[in-house]
Amino acid sequence: MFVPEPIGYVRSPYASTKEIPKGLGAKHEAEGSIEIRPEFEPGLTDIEGFSHLIVLWEFDRSEGFSLVGTPPSDNRPHGVFATRSPLRPNPIGLTVVELLRREGAWLRVRGIDMLDGTPILDIKPYLSNVPPERLRRGWLAEAELRAGVKP
Repeated sequence: MFVPEPIGYVRSPYASTKEIPKGLGAKHEAEGSIEIRPEFEPGLTDIEGFSHLIVLWEFDRSEGFSLVGTPPSDNRPHGVFATRSPLRPNPIGLTVVELLRREGAWLRVRGIDMLDGTPILDIKPYLSNVPPERLRRGWLAEAELRAGVKP
């Protein structure tokens, strides 16, 4: 097992989880920044060529976990591994953001869904060879259909 060390921190408009859009039809369009620690800045070399990034981060203010829970987007319980719940055995989050620009050790991004000050564990370029028509949205698509919400 490794001990994660933050490579940086999020600068986000969200101070509380209540402010982050959740539920059916929620859009994550907030802009923010990822501030990379100086010793990790060389790792950003050539990142500007990618439109989107995968950001791995820590739910640093989450306590405990539940293997089954009812998310805000449905009235039915689901397993934690089929949701984006912060109450996980390993409090790791994953978000895909749009890279707007790089300014030295700062990445300006759109699609932030983390709290201000959230520790960043890793960043990877988003590369997908899965065509959109082959993606399935599982129980979320069913919940959207029941609620009359378009994905």
